[in-house]
Amino acid sequence: MTIKIAAFGASAALLAILSFGSFYVVDQGERGVVTRNGAILAVNEPGLGFKMPIMDGVTYIDVRSKAKTYDSVMAYSADQQTATLAVSINYSIPGDKAGIVYAEYGNEDNLLSRLVERKLMAQVKNVFGQYNAARAITERAKLNADIQIALQEAVEGPVVIEAVQIENIDFSDTYEAKIEERMSAEIEVQKLKQNLEREKVQATIRVTQAGAEADATRAQAEADADAARLRGEAEADAIKAKGAALRDNPTLIELTAAERWNGTLPTTMVPGGATPFLNVGK
Repeated sequence: MTIKIAAFGASAALLAILSFGSFYVVDQGERGVVTRNGAILAVNEPGLGFKMPIMDGVTYIDVRSKAKTYDSVMAYSADQQTATLAVSINYSIPGDKAGIVYAEYGNEDNLLSRLVERKLMAQVKNVFGQYNAARAITERAKLNADIQIALQEAVEGPVVIEAVQIENIDFSDTYEAKIEERMSAEIEVQKLKQNLEREKVQATIRVTQAGAEADATRAQAEADADAARLRGEAEADAIKAKGAALRDNPTLIELTAAERWNGTLPTTMVPGGATPFLNVGK
C-alpha cells in the first residue's frame, strides 16, 4: 500500500512537471526562440506557446529599443591629442532577426560585445582622428553625426543602431589646461576689443557734444552781434531824427530847455549875457 501511494505521488509530481513544462509565455517586446537538442524549431511572437517538456527549450530575445554606454573609448585627434570618450548608443534587435541572434551569437550580450562594441571602437577612432582637438570641441554636433553614420554603415547584422551620442570628451590634463589658458586669453582679447569700441563711441559722443556746444556758442554770439547792430542802428536813426527835428524847429530847443529847467534863476549875471526865459510876449 505504501509503495502504491509513493508511486502515485511520484507519478503525480512527474505529471505536474510535464504539464507545467509544456507551455511558456513570451512577453510583449520579446521573441521566444524554441529549440530542440540545440536546433531552432520556431521563433514565436508574444503570447502563450507550447513545447515538448524536457526536450524543448525556449530562449527569450528582447526586441525593445535600449541604450548602452561605453565610458572609456580611447582615440587620438588629428593633432595627436589623446582623448577618452564616453559614447552611448541606442539600438534594437528586429523581431524577425531574433533567430539569427540566437543562431550566430547565442544572446544579446554576445551580439553587443562581438559585433557592436568592436565596430564602435573602430569607428570612433577613425572619425575622431579626422578632427583636431579644438575642432572636436567646437564642432561636437558634427562629430557626433559623423560617428553615428560611420557606425550605422559599419554594423551589418541582426541589430539596428538607432542613435549615437557623445556624452563626454576628456583630454589630458595638460591639454585641457592649455585650452583654458587660450580661452582665458580669447576672453581677455574680447574684453579689450569691447573696451576699445566703447571708448571710440564715447569719444564720438564727446566730439559731437563739443561740436554742438561750439555751434550753440557761435549762434549766441551771432545773435548778440545782430542785436547790438540793430540797437546801434536804432539809436543812430533816433539821433538822426532828433537832430533833424531840432534843425527844422528852433523853438523846440527852447521848449526842451524849459522842460528841463528846475525853476531857479542864476544868481550871477554876466553883463551882456542872456537871461533865460525872459522873452515873454506882450
